[in-house]
Amino acid sequence: MESHNYIFGASGHAKVVLDILLSNDILVASIIDDNPKVDFLLSVPVVKTSAFELNASSKFIIAIGDNWVRKEIVERHLFNYLTAIHQKAVISSFAAIGEGSVVMPQVVVNADVTIGKHCILNSGSIIEHDCVLSDYVHISPNASLAGNVSVGEGTQIGIGASVIQGITIGKWVTIGAGAVIIEDVPDFAVVVGNPGRVIKMNLK
Repeated sequence: MESHNYIFGASGHAKVVLDILLSNDILVASIIDDNPKVDFLLSVPVVKTSAFELNASSKFIIAIGDNWVRKEIVERHLFNYLTAIHQKAVISSFAAIGEGSVVMPQVVVNADVTIGKHCILNSGSIIEHDCVLSDYVHISPNASLAGNVSVGEGTQIGIGASVIQGITIGKWVTIGAGAVIIEDVPDFAVVVGNPGRVIKMNLK
């Protein structure tokens, strides 16, 4: 059976996304990259973006870890997007996950959580009840958000970071690995440490 499913980006992250899709019996025709370094990724052909021909039934997922790049691709192309959810993720039936998002193994998403479009919930991350994640957010491996946390567009929560309940984190924030967030974080802040402290502001 011919597939019209495609992945944007031929990086290591793309291998994980591809593996999730294949494990859900979602076939992938090819992987598209602006500057491909390999011809195949996990036996799936990699093609240069300029050589790709769009089909009306085509569906895509962006396998690029950089939140800003994902947003730029979405704004540049009016595509239909796949969502990739690993079979070993635990997703509440009362949670909502936006199109184009990737949910990796051992992720927990509890009741009344809203996940935006084109987010990454990386391996082992925990999103507790009533959290709201805007579009293009990346929750890194083993990061944990307690209940009723709000995360703004494009923010990245680093590996093993923890956010206590009721916190609001702004847009395009970077939370460092292992940070403990106990108070609200403004837009564009870079936060590290325990307790978390702002060390600089992002330019975007």
